[in-house]
Amino acid sequence: MADQRVEDNAVAGQLQNDHRIADFDHPQKPKTNKFAIACAILACTTSILLGYDIGVMSGANIFIQNDLKISDTQTAVLAGTLNIYSLIGSALAGRTSDWIGRRYTVVLSGVIFFVGALLMGLAPGYAFLMFGRFVAGIGVGYGLMIAPVYTVEISPTLSRGFLTSFPEVFVNLGILLGYVSNYAFSKLPTNLGWRYMLGVGALPAVVLAVGVLAMPESPRWLVMQGRLGDAKRVLDKTSTSKEEAQLRLDDIKEAAGIPMHLNEDVVSLTKQSHGEGVWRQLILHPTPAVLHILIAALGIHFFQQVTGIDSVVLYSPRIFAKAGITSYEHTLLATVAVGFIKTIFIFIATFLLDRVGRRPLLLTSMGGMIFSLACLGAALTVVEHHDSTIPWAVALCITMVLFNVAFFSIGLGPITWVYSSEIFPLKLRAQGVSLGVAINRVISGIISMTFLSLYKAITIGGAFFLYAGIGVLAWVFFYTMLPETQGRTLEEMELLFGKYHKWRQANAMLKKVDHGDGDENKGQVN
Repeated sequence: MADQRVEDNAVAGQLQNDHRIADFDHPQKPKTNKFAIACAILACTTSILLGYDIGVMSGANIFIQNDLKISDTQTAVLAGTLNIYSLIGSALAGRTSDWIGRRYTVVLSGVIFFVGALLMGLAPGYAFLMFGRFVAGIGVGYGLMIAPVYTVEISPTLSRGFLTSFPEVFVNLGILLGYVSNYAFSKLPTNLGWRYMLGVGALPAVVLAVGVLAMPESPRWLVMQGRLGDAKRVLDKTSTSKEEAQLRLDDIKEAAGIPMHLNEDVVSLTKQSHGEGVWRQLILHPTPAVLHILIAALGIHFFQQVTGIDSVVLYSPRIFAKAGITSYEHTLLATVAVGFIKTIFIFIATFLLDRVGRRPLLLTSMGGMIFSLACLGAALTVVEHHDSTIPWAVALCITMVLFNVAFFSIGLGPITWVYSSEIFPLKLRAQGVSLGVAINRVISGIISMTFLSLYKAITIGGAFFLYAGIGVLAWVFFYTMLPETQGRTLEEMELLFGKYHKWRQANAMLKKVDHGDGDENKGQVN
């Protein structure tokens, strides 16, 4: 008997020690929810539309300029105005998605872009082409706003960074497809080549319209309409377990102001949320946390574009030509390489976001961009001051363009959309994200339309030195203003903001709560 007691005690002691050791182990890797991935992929098909337009216009604008006999200014306006037109779509998308739901807003985005792509492909002249870009721009604006909102609301917490980076993945895939389209149709007669390039952009919209039939509605939007039963069914499908689905539902109900004791399939709300009063809470009378969130979201969108990524991507053929690549075919092939590198590195980023975190990737990305922009500026300056071709400078230009898009794609590119769509409170999310998209598109349009004039005014090397200087300011902003959000639920985000330099204390407190301690202190960071 004594031996049996000793054995039992040893087993019990071993179990206790194993439990203590387990407390310090990293959490097990969450199961992948294939249904949530499929939903995110379908919703993010809208992002291909913007990417394809950016990529295809880099080559098509040369054909358009030759065929329609338009000036450099008209070409720049043609390339950049889609971003300005998309403001209309992104401004309307927030209220639209609160009114008709996230799912049908995705459909609307695809339908509008489909019409715009057909109009551009059939355009007989410059004015009609601009009208087609106006329509397509509205569709792009809808898509840019709704894809990250829908994806972040349907994603499980531990894979949210991975899934919410999909919009940027698809933008890059669209850019690559645009470059390939340029090369594929470049052999056609000038008057047909650019029309095929632009018209083919209607195909992703068709795929989107068919695929959206398999998508469920956002569970958070369903809760805001009082449809708890429908929300629970969607959460059961998109969560890794029934327990996680119930926890997510409870958090959403709390954020939406629905009492926990209400568990009917449909509950009667005093007023269903269709976006009323949001602008007052977001801009006119924000809480300290909401003000910090707004500054962070608008700031990351502003710096994503003002550091010149559109100049590098949209005008890469001209940059390579300036560097000394004289063959048009070689220029297009080098541009395809840009799209390929961008796509590869965005895929790498999707797997790092939930492992490394947002801040380390973002700061590393911005540091690499500053280095590559400065080196690109130096190489182009050397090329510009020599009449003959300098092989090492040409090689450095190509390498630094590839470095720039690689560093952008591994951090600033995807994290802008992940971060800005996950930090807003539930009731402010749709309108807050649409405001971020508006800033993003305005700056993108300005950069696209002014690059040719800028490099003529301060040289092409000077333009990239300017972008590098702005990148330094961006790095400082990201370091001081953006808390780490990795592993936090959407409903916990407000606790990280409003503290500014004290966000690490808030994050530590939330981790303590996760381990079962200090529930009574939740939200109390002084």
